[in-house]
Amino acid sequence: MKWKFLGALLAATALFAACDEDTGSLGLDMLPESDGMSAHTVSFDVMTESFLADSVFAKSSTGYVGRYTDPDFGYYEAGFLTALASTEYFALPEVYRETDWDDKHNATQATGFMVEDKVTDVQLVVFYSSWFGDSLNACRMSAYELNTALDYDRRYTDFDPTAYYDPSTRLGQPVTYSAYNTTVPDSVRNATDSNGNPTYYPSIVFKLDPEEFGQKRILAPYRENPERFRGPNALAENGIFNGVYLTTDQGDGTILYVDRVDLQIQFKFYHVNDSTGVKLKKKDGTDSTYYSMQSIFSSTKEVAQVNHFTNREQLAAKAAEKGWTYLKSPAGIFTQATLPYDEIYSQLANDTLNAARLTFTNYRQDDTHDFAMSPSSQVLLVRKQDYVRFFENNELPDDVTSYIATLSSGSNRQYTFGNIARLVSNCINEKRQALKATGLSEEAWEAANPDWDKVLLIPVSVTYDSGSSTSTRVIGIRHNLEPSYAKLQGGPERDSNGKLKSPLKLEVTYTHFAGEDD
Repeated sequence: MKWKFLGALLAATALFAACDEDTGSLGLDMLPESDGMSAHTVSFDVMTESFLADSVFAKSSTGYVGRYTDPDFGYYEAGFLTALASTEYFALPEVYRETDWDDKHNATQATGFMVEDKVTDVQLVVFYSSWFGDSLNACRMSAYELNTALDYDRRYTDFDPTAYYDPSTRLGQPVTYSAYNTTVPDSVRNATDSNGNPTYYPSIVFKLDPEEFGQKRILAPYRENPERFRGPNALAENGIFNGVYLTTDQGDGTILYVDRVDLQIQFKFYHVNDSTGVKLKKKDGTDSTYYSMQSIFSSTKEVAQVNHFTNREQLAAKAAEKGWTYLKSPAGIFTQATLPYDEIYSQLANDTLNAARLTFTNYRQDDTHDFAMSPSSQVLLVRKQDYVRFFENNELPDDVTSYIATLSSGSNRQYTFGNIARLVSNCINEKRQALKATGLSEEAWEAANPDWDKVLLIPVSVTYDSGSSTSTRVIGIRHNLEPSYAKLQGGPERDSNGKLKSPLKLEVTYTHFAGEDD
């Protein structure tokens, strides 16, 4: 048998990939009949099944916190840990002092603007700009100080948060909140600066003890050795502050998407006069002072959040359903597809593979719930055996073993992979070459490589290059950690004859050369 996937694949793929994604003749009817080539399309059944993802590798600069119970998928809970970062040039303000600097003229020079070397207030502020669920739902959040530094190599969402904090180390008192704070007047909520940018930023504030936390833990040690506070990892490395764990302990129905966590400290200052320097007194003789709250340490994109998700047993029951498959995020359910490589090889070994089209079709979503989840707008198709490495190594789709697709708009909502021919050819040739090299039987080789013919469909969040003229260059992919779900046609259910009831169709377009020796 002549197997032409290897010899003709690159040229054929380059030719046909440039054509329309319609898997018809792909322009071959323009070739002269004497060439003896004809293009055909054949469909192969694809079995799919739900794949329960107990945890995912979650590298994200967004922290998720809250609880939500879905009528179909049940309860899940989100919380996250984060360190706070300092800068290389971090400095706290100095106390106002007058010193002699010119004995001849008996003049003085003032340094610093603080009224006294004292912290007047401390707070931990959780900033968020969006959320999922009921914006008016009453919730309660608690913050805990971490008793050990974060291990950023442990990014899977099923970790045990209690390994990092002691329940007795709560920061301040729990705070009751709603995502949409109705006590904020419209004049504040809609205010903008001189450039038209919003000045209101939704937040949750934990009040901390200014003496114990601010004075003894921050200001006094800083005065002794400022260098210990400088650098993105300085706080944890020098035992100053390891970070914080944020979780919801009351309320169900809202998930906050946290952008940033700040530690803010308040000091009392003298006003500054542009012409004469520090202005100690007002015209009426009273002190010219004011209080100012300053963010000194923050979580940043460089200090990624470590998210924790907990799902209940109902999720496993949904994954076990046979008449269809699901996609559910976060850390929920993927769809696994077993591609019929052996069947394709058996039928088309004498032909040239040109294109392979695979489509996952959504059932119409039930949007009767008040806060129904929507399908993930983008998905990743990746070989199952490469799945873990792909996310841990921050890989990008190579259009050979991994692809991305965007959910189509309109009534027929689908994830379509227009041409995965290179994946099909790569996997078939991998097996044929391995069998030849090892001398193993097909059964023995497949037993040692059980995932060779399987791919996973995974909800993802895709980052594009904002500087690109087309904004289509992918620069990052991570698991979608926002609530989403899709019910897909397919499933492993079979009839009494063992035939799949609802198989997906892999549409393969190939070129047959008349007169070739079979």
